[in-house]
Amino acid sequence: MTNNDILKKLRYIFDYGDDAMIKIFRDGGMLVTRAEVSDWLKKEEDPAYKELKDVQFATFLNGFIIAHRGPKEGPQPAAEERLNNNIIFRKIKIALSLIDEDIIEILKLADFKISKHELSAFFRNPSAPQYRPCKDQIMRNFLMGLQIKHKG
Repeated sequence: MTNNDILKKLRYIFDYGDDAMIKIFRDGGMLVTRAEVSDWLKKEEDPAYKELKDVQFATFLNGFIIAHRGPKEGPQPAAEERLNNNIIFRKIKIALSLIDEDIIEILKLADFKISKHELSAFFRNPSAPQYRPCKDQIMRNFLMGLQIKHKG
């Protein structure tokens, strides 16, 4: 999944309008225009479509955490230069204050079964032997489960 795809899904799931999206980016530390947000949300076939870079999406996710949990004491974390599904998954988990059992239930809503042990491998340090990369299928099912949970 692309950063743009995940951004579109989060916008839909949580009913964010353009103003809310701009505020989330601002809370994460980046000023964006309505036109930029609009271009990131367009279909890839659209000539005005713009790819959402990792650092831009990491900024959004940091703002997403602030929107759901409030600002952290002290300096805010810097946006990562490179993202992968594991980092994105972790940031969404933090923002929504999800524990492993919550994520397992959300995945069940999308008819996807995973054990607690398999799930924990996604949130380990990449240098740990039990670390596993989070594949697009899992991210897609997680977002589908979130959508079912929040939209019905």
